[in-house]
Amino acid sequence: MLSVLVIVVLSYMVGSIPASVWIGKLMYGTDLREHGSGNAGATNAFRVLGWKAGVLATVVDLGKGLLAAAVIATIRIDALPEGLGFWEADSVIRLVAGVTAVIGHMYPLWAGFKGGKGVNTTAGVLLALTPSVMLLTLGVFAIVLFSSRYVSVASLSATLAYPSAIAVNKYLLHAESLDASVFVFSLFLATGIFIAHRSNIKRLMEGSESRIKSFGMARGMKGRGEI
Repeated sequence: MLSVLVIVVLSYMVGSIPASVWIGKLMYGTDLREHGSGNAGATNAFRVLGWKAGVLATVVDLGKGLLAAAVIATIRIDALPEGLGFWEADSVIRLVAGVTAVIGHMYPLWAGFKGGKGVNTTAGVLLALTPSVMLLTLGVFAIVLFSSRYVSVASLSATLAYPSAIAVNKYLLHAESLDASVFVFSLFLATGIFIAHRSNIKRLMEGSESRIKSFGMARGMKGRGEI
């Protein structure tokens, strides 16, 4: 279907925008991938460039997923099927757009196919699909981040919180607006994020995971630019 093809291509292109890399180069004159963990995501931006760059990168990365699932997914050039088994076609198309944006973030065309781990872009997708549940999840992320100062722990905690909240709303509170495809996606999503963070989990178990100590720019990076 032409609509799906256009949605997939545009979602990937938007997801490929390497926010952290561009922020580092344009505002700090440095390639983020040459510092810290070498990862091109917002987590490394927090560690290396400080909270301002980290927050800005997070907002942009989140916006990519939100744009894909809330706007790009609504493009219609031809008709979509009325339903996909027991799943709603509209929900599935939004998920397809969101997943494609996340893939673009992880393997960006504009940054040599080496990107971040996709947590923030995924958060944008989920914010478009289930805003109230996602706001709760973001609250979990913020609380864990500021209490533990481990971005990885905050990400993994939020990853567990989302499908748990979806399950409660869908199967205990019987929220009719939640399609079953969203819950299934959340389980696959949680699995994928934990796999992507396996190196972080290993460092946490070894006690060597980096912690955000001051939310300021890392030592050695000061004086290279300001936001």
